[in-house]
Amino acid sequence: MNLQTGADLKAIRERKPLIHQITNYVVMNETANATLALGALPVMAHAPQEVEEMASVAGALVLNIGTLSEAWIEAMLLAGGAANRAGVPVVLDPVGAGATRYRTATAQRLLEGVDIAVVRGNAAEIATLAGQEAEIRGVESVGAAATPDLAQAAARELGCVVAVTGPVDHVSDGERHVAIANGHELLGTVTGTGCMATAMTGCFLAVQPDPLKAAAEALIAFGVAAEDAALGAKGPGSFHVALYDALAALDPVTLDARAR
Repeated sequence: MNLQTGADLKAIRERKPLIHQITNYVVMNETANATLALGALPVMAHAPQEVEEMASVAGALVLNIGTLSEAWIEAMLLAGGAANRAGVPVVLDPVGAGATRYRTATAQRLLEGVDIAVVRGNAAEIATLAGQEAEIRGVESVGAAATPDLAQAAARELGCVVAVTGPVDHVSDGERHVAIANGHELLGTVTGTGCMATAMTGCFLAVQPDPLKAAAEALIAFGVAAEDAALGAKGPGSFHVALYDALAALDPVTLDARAR
């Protein structure tokens, strides 16, 4: 597959698309800063009174169910509908799907009520939505592994591109498949890095019309940034800070050559 991660990163920085994120309290600051560091513009609007207007003018819409409430679910459905009508791509992060019936039902409700371009989650979250057995503790996958078969089966079941992240990420649209080995184990020591990966997916969706390519390119860019951030990190804290610097310093010219 002909990915163009470097060219699409350059396009993000030139166009500075607005990425509308209805996300959770835990990661709002992290995903906003990661979006800005990459080169796009974040907005974290979640009031039902304004989300339709905001989503309709965005480059992409990110829906993240990490901290749920009925008002936020309503806002997500309203924003998703407005995005669909405006032709704005939507990415869903089903945080903790499988941990409680409420989370699972909410993710399913969003998948049924909104035309989703990409679902990005860990192996347990994706397996749950695909109707497979999975174990999740809080929002962390336990035992399940990201595999090509899981990504492909979930994409066919859900009718959209699925990105399953883990030590090796797998992205599929049900037919095509991309495996991405970029990244670093320190990503697992900082809360919200999965949510950041979803935000990055939104950024690439804003410039790349093929959702499979956008999802794969986002994980390549985020993984390469993680590798760079880990070089001088002494642990989770310094890695967290360095990750924003690494995203801002990504070089479009060399990015494609660094993809694994």
